[in-house]
Amino acid sequence: MTTLKTPPVLSTPANHIFEGQPAVSASDSSSKLLDEQLYVTYEIERTIDEIRKERYSRVALQFPDTMLPDAPRVFEALSEGLDPTLSPDRRRARPTNSDQDLNGVEELSMTSKKLHAVRFYILADTSYGACCVDEIAAQHINADAVVHYGRACLSPTARIPVIHIFTVQQFQDQSSLIRDFEEFYVDPQAKVILMADVTYQDHLGKITAILQSHGYTNLYMTDIMHDPSSPLPNRTVPDEVKADPAKLKTWQLFHISDPPESLLLTLASRLASIRIYPASTTDGERYRKPFLASTSRALNRRYALLTSVSTASVFGILVNTLSVRDYLHIVEHVKYQIQAAGKKSYTFVVGKVNAAKVANFSEIGAWIVIGCWESSLIDSKDFWKPVLTPFELELALKADSERVWTGEWSSDFQSILQVSQSGDSAEWRNGHKTGGIVDGKEDRELDSEEESAPPDYDLRTGRYVSHARPMRKPYLSASGSKNLPSNFLARRTSGDLAVVGGEASPGAEYLKSKRVWKGLGSDFEIAYEDEGAIIEQGRSGIARGYTHDQEGPRI
Repeated sequence: MTTLKTPPVLSTPANHIFEGQPAVSASDSSSKLLDEQLYVTYEIERTIDEIRKERYSRVALQFPDTMLPDAPRVFEALSEGLDPTLSPDRRRARPTNSDQDLNGVEELSMTSKKLHAVRFYILADTSYGACCVDEIAAQHINADAVVHYGRACLSPTARIPVIHIFTVQQFQDQSSLIRDFEEFYVDPQAKVILMADVTYQDHLGKITAILQSHGYTNLYMTDIMHDPSSPLPNRTVPDEVKADPAKLKTWQLFHISDPPESLLLTLASRLASIRIYPASTTDGERYRKPFLASTSRALNRRYALLTSVSTASVFGILVNTLSVRDYLHIVEHVKYQIQAAGKKSYTFVVGKVNAAKVANFSEIGAWIVIGCWESSLIDSKDFWKPVLTPFELELALKADSERVWTGEWSSDFQSILQVSQSGDSAEWRNGHKTGGIVDGKEDRELDSEEESAPPDYDLRTGRYVSHARPMRKPYLSASGSKNLPSNFLARRTSGDLAVVGGEASPGAEYLKSKRVWKGLGSDFEIAYEDEGAIIEQGRSGIARGYTHDQEGPRI
């Protein structure tokens, strides 16, 4: 092992100047919409009516990255539409002549005089996923409401009113969809549910009418509703399914546009079959053949993922939302489950999740994502440790003899809370468990169960894991731990865990025994520790490039 004699160079060289990147103009976008298309796509008139009706004065406009080039024009169109100094017939096109401006003011109607000024703010970067309403960023500007553009998970929010503008996307080849549908479903009596992504919902009525005119009698067109816990998430269902959700298995689904993977996994076990019609194509590809969706490989991978963490001792609860209603309740629910299994959990809030962020916490054996029903599903192949959903955690914490994989899958934690609250395993108050299998038993009963508990084996290696449940009493010292001060960190006898405030802490144990890097400069030896370093005047100036006098002292 090579010992460094000098600290590593971690700062930017003085001669390295960061050149500013030219800003991308909205007018340079190849997909620039005409004025009339802009009003239709972004539903300018409906947005103005909603703002006027509720008399909002500060409105945040949330755009996904793909729609940001149109954000300034949407901002201008809404501002002009709600400008009280313009007459109603001149709000779309502001006059350029000053005389016309004066005439417009003279022609104000009594209704326009009562209009109040509205300030708009563009949210260019979301705190979490683009499908969720960014209430946190909106609260920074004290917004009265948020206008959310594009695809949306429609998860219930708690703080700020939301106006959802799904936008109206163009559908290029409707005749090919009708032709392909008739090839798939030869029997006109077939029970088929027509469903589309929210951005193509406006085309669904016309498509259904054409198919019905061709002789199809058992079609059901879905409408959008704000209920991720519905048998069809955020969509209405046939009347017979409302009475008996099991009858959804007799229906086939024809989905327009590529659905998110979380939706596919959720619907895989609920419907007879799912056929997908790709509405959008990539560059250079004019037409993509519709296909029959298959989720068996994805479901098998998720099951293998959750079984691989059955012996994990430390879990990280990764909060990926601060806007979805009841997210704090599901955090408490997950904490309780992990604690009841004799394992340890730590809670993290890191904003947008990526592999580099969570890799900083090497003591975590598996991550549980708390987010909306779409963003909770994260492909963890690029992550160092597995990333699960609350639904998968429930299966992972079960014993091998009790774990049964039926193919059903869910990412909506609202439904998990409903099932847990209706169960008899614990008493709930305001979404929190106040009792259960741990709090309702005496210590001697727990000790007896722990001694008779079966050993834990890693299903991947077949080896016995002795530290799978570090919070169980056999791993803790029974004497002298309850009276320790809250800020006390101690190393107990060999085989015991580090204790913080009388409670075992696997994180502190990992920090003490396995973490060797203690910050910048800790990976080299200082020859004269007693003397210390010479104090020098540091550099100053703009961070893009430092300068100093070669002959004089550094400035």
